[in-house]
Amino acid sequence: MIDLAAWLLVAVPAVATLVLAIELAAAQAPLRPPPAPRDAPRVAVVIPAHDEAAAIAAAVTAARAAAPSEARLLVVADNCTDDTPDRARAAGAETIVRAEPRQRGKGFALAFARDHLAADPPDIVVVVDADCAVAGDGIARLAAAAHARGCPVQSAYLMRPAPDRGTLVALSGFAFLIRNLVRQRGLAQLGAPALLTGSGMAFPWAAFTAAPLATDDLAEDLTIGVALARQGYSPTFLPQVTTWSDPARPGATRAQRTRWEQGFLRSARTAIPSLIAAGRWPLAWLGLHLLVPPLALLVIVDGAVLALLALLGASAPFVLLAALLGTTGALLLLCWWRFGRDQLSALRLLLIPVYVLWKLPLYAAAALRPERRWIRTGRD
Repeated sequence: MIDLAAWLLVAVPAVATLVLAIELAAAQAPLRPPPAPRDAPRVAVVIPAHDEAAAIAAAVTAARAAAPSEARLLVVADNCTDDTPDRARAAGAETIVRAEPRQRGKGFALAFARDHLAADPPDIVVVVDADCAVAGDGIARLAAAAHARGCPVQSAYLMRPAPDRGTLVALSGFAFLIRNLVRQRGLAQLGAPALLTGSGMAFPWAAFTAAPLATDDLAEDLTIGVALARQGYSPTFLPQVTTWSDPARPGATRAQRTRWEQGFLRSARTAIPSLIAAGRWPLAWLGLHLLVPPLALLVIVDGAVLALLALLGASAPFVLLAALLGTTGALLLLCWWRFGRDQLSALRLLLIPVYVLWKLPLYAAAALRPERRWIRTGRD
């Protein structure tokens, strides 16, 4: 009975750790080049903005530089209490104002933009958050890839390195890179759908109209991407385009991670069973991908299970999970060397245990006081 209990205890953590290890290993292979563009699509760039008066002019300027010259630039001033609409218009963007305080969140803003664009729909809609900038001509390249592939396309959405903001922010940025670049590369190599990560994403109009946008889900991008994959519009990843955002300060970073990780855990719990049971490889692997919790939580769970296995004297399950965790740790180190050295110095890499401890209150709050409201991330 003890052996059976030990194997049941180790089953889910072992599978989750194995899935992560497979994705990290697959991410090391070179990706296929993007498809050759077809005829130039008609592009609309949508910038949802809630109280972004300080940043909206720069966001409009950056989007215009990254987009095709004839692209339509639309700012959705959503439930603003400042002069975001006036500043967006002054920067040269078409601007619409939404005032529905009982429906808060980016999903509602995107649905409002979709209704506005429906009178003269573009071929491709590119969504960029007001605190983000797509590098180079990235919006044009995203639009071309979405037009050629006929499905949503997600760029590599990353935090700019900010060593002056402290170790915890740097470690959070590295975890962000693992999720939004490394694991996305792994999904692409395994033939699974990419995750939509919120900014720097392009949609063919048919997919944009099919997306369940009007939602207050805390992880609305994840929910929308999974829904589109079920409908046959599986998102794909374009790592050749990077969307950058500046990291918040430590207090705001904690609030941001709390909102996203609680939303992720809630949405993943709902989606995993049906995705795995779908009987189709891309959706089944997407379900397995969602089985992997955020990195810090996975380390906490694996550590707790290893401690219990040691107490039970269950050597075989203990060795299995310890081997998987060690392999995953080595692969994470390789990923840091290949992709993450700009984000995190070697010295700060040694402080990962501190980051895990920093996240413990976040997970305790998720269990005791789950967050259900959309809250704007505080910025400088």
